[in-house]
Amino acid sequence: MTTLIWAANLLGWPVIHLGVAKIILSIPLERFANNKTPYAIRRWERDGDIYREYLGIRRWKSLLPDGAPWLGGFSKKRLASRNQQYLQVFIRETRRAEFAHWCMLLCFPVFFLWNPPWACWVMAGYAVAANLPCIVAQRYNRLALQRLLDRLQSPSPLVTEIQPDRNSRVNAD
Repeated sequence: MTTLIWAANLLGWPVIHLGVAKIILSIPLERFANNKTPYAIRRWERDGDIYREYLGIRRWKSLLPDGAPWLGGFSKKRLASRNQQYLQVFIRETRRAEFAHWCMLLCFPVFFLWNPPWACWVMAGYAVAANLPCIVAQRYNRLALQRLLDRLQSPSPLVTEIQPDRNSRVNAD
């Protein structure tokens, strides 16, 4: 392989990652409000059990970078609030991130234009290794965030039993 091909391979992925991320960040967040395909939660995900039990996601997901803040996007590294509106935005942002990583992964055939077959497979392997863990983390986080949001939106039986009726008078003897 020539120096030009090596340079294209080494610089190609950062350009793709940053370019795709910048384009996806320009899409209005409302476009990610829908929880249908491809973002719908699947039965086989078993409420995140598949990611916890078989992929051990809790051990490695904190090691993944969050590139969105580098480009002025929403930080998904840590949960900053349990406010319902914030959680709804966070869930939409996980959809945006998942979409961005699918787009990045699907860019690997570009490298087939100038690489020998063995290098094409290396590039495809990189695309999967660099993006699939991020896609999995976004899906897992969305499941957890949706579970938290559902708990916050449903009235707790303990809280409703303890709180007095607003129209009743409390005796202050």
